[in-house]
Amino acid sequence: MIKAKKHQMSGRTLTILTSIVAAIGMMAVASSAYAVEHHPKGEFVPFADCPLSNPAVNDCLVATTTGGEFVIGKEKVPIVSPITLQGGIHAFLNAEESFVGAEDGNTLSKTPQKVPGGLAGLVKCNEISNFLERIACEVVFENGVTGVNATTELAAPATSIGLHTLNLVTATGTALSLPVKVHLENPFLGSSCYIGSNAHPVVIEFTTGTTSPPPPNKPITGNPGEFVSNEAGSIVTIQNNTLVNNSFAAPGAEGCGGLFAFLIDPIINSKIGLPAAAGSNTAILKGSIKIAPTEAVKASE
Repeated sequence: MIKAKKHQMSGRTLTILTSIVAAIGMMAVASSAYAVEHHPKGEFVPFADCPLSNPAVNDCLVATTTGGEFVIGKEKVPIVSPITLQGGIHAFLNAEESFVGAEDGNTLSKTPQKVPGGLAGLVKCNEISNFLERIACEVVFENGVTGVNATTELAAPATSIGLHTLNLVTATGTALSLPVKVHLENPFLGSSCYIGSNAHPVVIEFTTGTTSPPPPNKPITGNPGEFVSNEAGSIVTIQNNTLVNNSFAAPGAEGCGGLFAFLIDPIINSKIGLPAAAGSNTAILKGSIKIAPTEAVKASE
């Protein structure tokens, strides 16, 4: 059985990380050719979608968010279903470090999170004074399908994701930059109800340090987490990690209600409080990050 070695984050963070990276390097083994499909085994199974066929990728990454919340305007959505970010790393811990998307394109999982209160929580038709808007609201919202999901989706190519591992472990600056859009899902909202878009993504600059938001938000602090490595040093897990940001702005929702979007969008935006300026929104991601060298992952196949 493999025994884990645990390292608490401290002032020796960089020294600890350097020793772990050295251990990973020692585990790298030669590989002759890049396969089209990869099937890592054992403890390397989580890295199945690592872009191993890309020769620029040196390490594989899987980040799993299991808790936290998104606060957009006046609406808080807790994260209760795991969200996965996966891909590869080029130039790990170097100034040229960059993120490479998952081999199958599923870089950021589209994991629905329930909006508390559903449609009834978002909209109360009887409070709308405008006759046409009230009628449209009743047609669209007063039905038996009241649940609403909020799904955070990648709103730009995976190459637009910014990864800065050294900032992550030292709790300084931006650790992860994510361009996203939030899909509000309900049959009567239609398929195109989004906060943010590919053309105008909501860019969230996450840190494990302390934020400096404009008011009314106040500074919040993340957590770099704790290092755990397997005995061979071929897999590093950063557990109990918290990434935060409460300085980003959020645009108004668009495309809600299908043909009635011109009436429903203003209702949704009024209820949620959109558009919401910087200092009115918060994103907190709690979870873990696994990193392994590509050669070790391929060697497990």
